[in-house]
Amino acid sequence: MRKFKVTFLPSRKEREIIEGETVLEAARESGVEVESLCGGLRNCGKCKVQLLDGTLSPFTDDESKFIPDCEKANGYRLACVAQILSDVQIFVPEISRIEKQGLRKAVAERTIGLNPAILPYYVELPPASLNDLTADVDRLKNGLWEKYHLHGLDIDYPTLLKLSHALREKDWKVTASIWMEKEILDVRPGRSDHFYGLAIDIGTTTIAGYLCDLQNGELIATQSMMNPQVVYGEDVMSRITYTATHADGLEKLHRSIINGLNQLIKAIVEGCSLFSKDILDLTVVGNTAMHHLFLKIDPQYLGVSPFTPTVHQSINIKARDLGLKVHPSANVYLLPIEAGFVGADNVGVLIAQEPYNQDQMVLIIDVGTNGELVLGNRNRLLSSSCATGPALEGAHIKFGMRATNGAIEKVRIDPETLKVDFKVVGETQWKSESKSVKAKGICGSGILDAVAELYWNGIIEKSGRLKKERSMPRLKTSDEGAEFVIAEKDETTHGKEITLTQQDIRNIQLAKAALYAGARLMMKRCGVQKLDRVMLAGSFGTHIDAERAMRIGMFPECDLNNVIAVGNAAGEGAMIALLNREKRGKAEEIARKVEYLELTLEKNFQEEFIEAIPFPNLKGFL
Repeated sequence: MRKFKVTFLPSRKEREIIEGETVLEAARESGVEVESLCGGLRNCGKCKVQLLDGTLSPFTDDESKFIPDCEKANGYRLACVAQILSDVQIFVPEISRIEKQGLRKAVAERTIGLNPAILPYYVELPPASLNDLTADVDRLKNGLWEKYHLHGLDIDYPTLLKLSHALREKDWKVTASIWMEKEILDVRPGRSDHFYGLAIDIGTTTIAGYLCDLQNGELIATQSMMNPQVVYGEDVMSRITYTATHADGLEKLHRSIINGLNQLIKAIVEGCSLFSKDILDLTVVGNTAMHHLFLKIDPQYLGVSPFTPTVHQSINIKARDLGLKVHPSANVYLLPIEAGFVGADNVGVLIAQEPYNQDQMVLIIDVGTNGELVLGNRNRLLSSSCATGPALEGAHIKFGMRATNGAIEKVRIDPETLKVDFKVVGETQWKSESKSVKAKGICGSGILDAVAELYWNGIIEKSGRLKKERSMPRLKTSDEGAEFVIAEKDETTHGKEITLTQQDIRNIQLAKAALYAGARLMMKRCGVQKLDRVMLAGSFGTHIDAERAMRIGMFPECDLNNVIAVGNAAGEGAMIALLNREKRGKAEEIARKVEYLELTLEKNFQEEFIEAIPFPNLKGFL
């Protein structure tokens, strides 16, 4: 088979590839990050590239859905479709590049009772002599028994290898790090108080790490990064499909997340002038698919009915077995999962927010490509998941994008003049305050804002239809139908209008209807008429406007004073489990206690869903 050279611009990265590879495959292999929200399934249109030189396979019908004739004439193609047939030069336009995300997974500050799984024990041992030929490991165990009454201890293999040197370096004075009073994970000469743990939240889009001092419970540092798996698909189903359709798919996605975590670990310890070997305990949360891919468990059965996971209970595994670059004996604890689409992240949310200790009826919503819902109080807990689709993450939206620099995150429309103002990620000022503010696209929180503002100002009807008969400059008709201009050409980085189309609005209606219908069915199952409190979890929940979300019917009505954003509650739950081992037992208990409601089996779900598609009456908001 012939080989060709592909050169990507503006990065100037080059790679030799086999004839017939798609541009997207070549980009992945070259380390060029091209948006591919659908994972290469040809249905999102976000991977547009421009052919500058060379030959690609003929233009297809799949591409014509997303590439208008004017762009086709200028060499634009979909990277997931176009195959390389010669040496080529490919330009990746700004709108198709994956931008790095800032930390949008902050956890709430709180006091956590300190009771870590790893504890240090200092001992001074009698030296070996001809009169005392006790083996080094037995000498250490005897000392730990005599001083701390610890018995039946195992010692991890890497620690055993360095034990003799450690004992003698400081005249038989050592600090032993012991996990759960069961296993010696580390032995350091003399007194040592450098013991750290790392709580990790593996999100579909973003990974977040929280470094904690296990001696005093202090949160030392936080770090986040884009989940490197995004090049294989924006949502979990795209990634599950990739593992099922590629022989090396599981290995690639597993290695991708491990490499990403090692980058995050390196950044977080270097920023604190620490060493990765100082991390002795890790806790991990994530949805069920991320959980399985992290452990290199085949996730394909999560994607087909009855959506069963390989394992429900919590898991303890050595960091070295996963390839994580921390202390080789470090323990990695994964919180239990509830169901195929309600994972350890949801258990983390429950541990953090403790609805099981409250009398009030609480609805917790973790909004994402797969919305996770929990309803209940100390008497009963229900959980469910609903396929909101990727629209709320910016996919299947004409100018949708992730919440990276340049993405419109807030929108306001003046009710008198109908003038539009917006704010973008990475800028502190609104467009009206600074002419230098330029938009690249629009992210989930901005889309919700825009839809709510259009509805509130009578530009879209209750049904969701744009009122084309209204005479206003920003309301236009294109080949795709009616659309509303959010940002004019001179207000964008690429010189194109950023619009919200009729189809975009419909996609948001379907997403919010899924959440609303799921919540209503759970309320009916619990015999609840009204919610006492609504908690919006996750980075998306933190950044959306609660009033506007309720105004368009994303969740059942609740007193706005009792609708709160709780930050990255899943990551907070992981941190709580890191700092307090008793919470790990609680996680197991709660995961078993929660009743999972499979919405697809509920006979009234379709009816509730259809009823939730229109926007609610505005009477309560005006």
